Amino acid sequence: MNFLLFVLLGILLLSCNEATISNENELQKEAGKKEAEYSYPMLTVLGTIQDAGSPQIGCTKDCCIDLLENPDPDRMVVSLGVVDTDGQYYIFEATPDYTRQNDLLRDMGNNQEIKTPSGIFLTHAHIGHYTGLMYLGKEAMDAGKVPVYAMPRMSEFLQNNGPWSLLSERNNIAINTLNENESVRFSNVKVTPILVPHRDEFSETVGYRIEGPNKSALFIPDIDKWDKWGEDIIKEVAKVNYAFLDATFFSGEEINNRDISQIPHPFVIESMELFKHIDASEKSKIHFIHFNHTNPIINPKSKEAKQVLEAGFNIAKVYDIFAL
Repeated sequence: MNFLLFVLLGILLLSCNEATISNENELQKEAGKKEAEYSYPMLTVLGTIQDAGSPQIGCTKDCCIDLLENPDPDRMVVSLGVVDTDGQYYIFEATPDYTRQNDLLRDMGNNQEIKTPSGIFLTHAHIGHYTGLMYLGKEAMDAGKVPVYAMPRMSEFLQNNGPWSLLSERNNIAINTLNENESVRFSNVKVTPILVPHRDEFSETVGYRIEGPNKSALFIPDIDKWDKWGEDIIKEVAKVNYAFLDATFFSGEEINNRDISQIPHPFVIESMELFKHIDASEKSKIHFIHFNHTNPIINPKSKEAKQVLEAGFNIAKVYDIFAL
């Protein structure tokens, strides 16, 4: 009887091992297939959440409680990545999730020898958009002259305030100062900063137009309100193939413990109203991004998420890939 039980256990273990090997082979095939489908240059979404993450510190709402026990690894702070044809890669924003985002983007590249980006583009001096630079310092990677692109006030902020000034003094980063509407060109990618109105306590705020040889993208993760901007957002969307736009709050109703006038952003419902008369092809360019932890469209099963999708818009997701 014991011998029979031993044989049965052996058969069961063998079948489990074969299933595991089969599953691993399928995953490897799928990964190889995905890699083969990459078309360089390309853009990818590396994060979609507002600066303080999800769950957010001090949050005891339903949107956070379960996540404290069961974190969602895809809830990373807002960031885009670009991989050029020569294997060089570029990150937009240095977030608190920079370590993982750098590795994800590097793995998507076609040159595994490259360990750091050939450019980090910063939008402004709010915590989710530049503090990831700390991982390039002596206490962490101790990187060598990683190019950081920033507007004049942002550059000055980094150079004159610790601990960020040490990164420059120790040559962990090399700060490249940008000018409004002046492009930076790489192998097959062009990046142009565009000033937008936001709470500019320590720096100005920019969005970026990212252009490849065939397609282009607009990235504006933070802006106070569309009507405070000197440009027409509808016309700006018309100029590109993809538009990643500030969607911090779905509406004012989700914030009931703070004065929302002190943290202005375009509500998703306001943006949908603004864009409701444009063609379906134009709506499909728009990918909402930069979600506060309270924003219900983070949950793809929510009625608010379904409302956005049914209206013809998109909700940005980590790992989304776009050809440039």
